[in-house]
Amino acid sequence: MSEVPSGKNKVKTFLVCVLAATFFWLMNVLNKDNYAIKLNYPLSVEYDHSAYVPLQPLPQRVSVNVSGNGWNLLRKSWLNFNASPVVYTVNNPTKSSYINSTTLTDQITELFPDLHVNYVVADTFELSFERKIRRIIPIRIDSAGIDIPNGYVISSIINVSPSLISVDGPVSLIKNYPDTIRIKIPTPKIQSNFDESLPIPLPVNSLVEVSHRAAYVSFEVSQFTNQSAQ
Repeated sequence: MSEVPSGKNKVKTFLVCVLAATFFWLMNVLNKDNYAIKLNYPLSVEYDHSAYVPLQPLPQRVSVNVSGNGWNLLRKSWLNFNASPVVYTVNNPTKSSYINSTTLTDQITELFPDLHVNYVVADTFELSFERKIRRIIPIRIDSAGIDIPNGYVISSIINVSPSLISVDGPVSLIKNYPDTIRIKIPTPKIQSNFDESLPIPLPVNSLVEVSHRAAYVSFEVSQFTNQSAQ
């Protein structure tokens, strides 16, 4: 007598049939042409970093609608995780307010020779640049505001290092920085030699590069002796 298949074997047979059918259906689908999908592709905006500053975050990805063979689309959409970015060069940053989608489409077409690029979704392509400038600003100590109690004097030169800092950023921001930065000594009733690192009072702005955020300040303090004449 032949053995009647168990319930577990029936389930296994059913799953194998489903997987086989799915596999052949997928092979048939992927071999067809004229599929269209939207790809999200990395984008690198290149410009002269030494001369210009972007005032808003640059787009890092571009959405592009492409069509072609199912296998090619699968490779580009799922298997191309380490794709090199599309490089878009901005030659005149202060005169460029947006990314030219036509130029970008041509560049993407060269990257996808086996696909047809239908169009680029140009929804986040605004650009805003300003010319970058540098200013050198001297650091000074607010000596008049140093709290020394009666009977004590500052008996040396007040040293500050660095004595000059540089600030780099867009001209609209840098022009508002002061000509001289004065650091206040917050310590009260100083009766001994002073040697501390103090923050330089400048605002933090992601668009501005500051060479130093702190300065070392040192000076000697002595007790004053007033001897009357004999």
